[in-house]
Amino acid sequence: MKVTDVVVIRATGSIDRPVWPESDRQAQMGDIYPDANASDWARSRPSGRGKASALYVEVRTDTEHVGRFGPIEEEQAYIVGRFLAPGLRGRDALATEELSDRMLRMHRHGRSGLFMTGISVVDCALWDLKGKAWGVPVYRLLGGPVRREVPAYASMLGHSIDPERAARVAAKTRDDGYSAQKWFFRHGPADGPAGARRNVEMIAAVREAVGPDYPIMADAFMAWDLPYAIDMVRRLEPYALTWLEEPLPPERIGEFIRLKAQSRVPLATGEHVYTRWQVRELLESGAIDYVQTDPDWCGGISELVKICSLCSAYGVPVVAHGHSLLPALHVAAAQPSSVVPWVEYLLQHQTEKQALHNPVYTPRAGMLFAPELPGLGFELAADTVAPD
Repeated sequence: MKVTDVVVIRATGSIDRPVWPESDRQAQMGDIYPDANASDWARSRPSGRGKASALYVEVRTDTEHVGRFGPIEEEQAYIVGRFLAPGLRGRDALATEELSDRMLRMHRHGRSGLFMTGISVVDCALWDLKGKAWGVPVYRLLGGPVRREVPAYASMLGHSIDPERAARVAAKTRDDGYSAQKWFFRHGPADGPAGARRNVEMIAAVREAVGPDYPIMADAFMAWDLPYAIDMVRRLEPYALTWLEEPLPPERIGEFIRLKAQSRVPLATGEHVYTRWQVRELLESGAIDYVQTDPDWCGGISELVKICSLCSAYGVPVVAHGHSLLPALHVAAAQPSSVVPWVEYLLQHQTEKQALHNPVYTPRAGMLFAPELPGLGFELAADTVAPD
């Protein structure tokens, strides 16, 4: 089976957006600038019946089989069409290991950043193709299932961080069956001590609402600096976080090491890390307790499986960032729970991500079930599909 082309298509259709309660955005790296910090662009989200439009990458072959993955981003689409597609045409479509390695070598800047995100989505589409060609779900090709049900933790991006509202939503989410939750900080160094206090008030309210033993996590999205992070881990220690995510940009390994020396709060990062080699540097530092590489970005399913093997040797669990769901779910279904304890499920964003998919995968009593369909386990349920 040969690759005849790798293309980007645009799918359009309809979506029923749920009504979400009042929301707050997360902290941003640019919040050190007053004009950026004043922006609350995530406060309102559209609801009701509307139009959905998304990009997908397709790997086409000289057979009837087509591999597909998405939604993808505009930047990824450019990399796919401009750099990756020409080097893949005519190649063995099922040789995922060779194609992954070839893509890593196609460009001098091809081992991190936006270029790597383009490689990642093509790799996921190649695994979808392989599963369809052999008539089995991807996790079967990865050695699974080790388990058919994977716990999903509720990722609360977009929800209000007002302590009273956050507590109410946290208690309901726990009662809905989710076995853990992650909340997002709004404040960073530019907000001073008052902002730090508001961060802690939100976490304290969530902790009181869900009880002393329920796992809660918190995400700072690289918006802090080292002095602020050291102050915050001391303030957060009484609330028994399962992890504090991305308090610092992940390339600042020396700062992570210094923070770890001051912290009894477990630290997590990896969403913005690419390939097993960058992960290895973090693991060797001894400064992180969870790795969160995203299969949409870190190199695809091929790379995430290697990262899982590497992390297992260090005894550090992998909880993939949940930009999309299916690639992470297939890898998790093929790994022991000691290696991949959870899959991230973004409550307010998966509706959009799977708007044009059939079937739609949602947790039941906090559990995600491994797909039974071949490949990644979805087809497009779009009104129109056309080249982008």
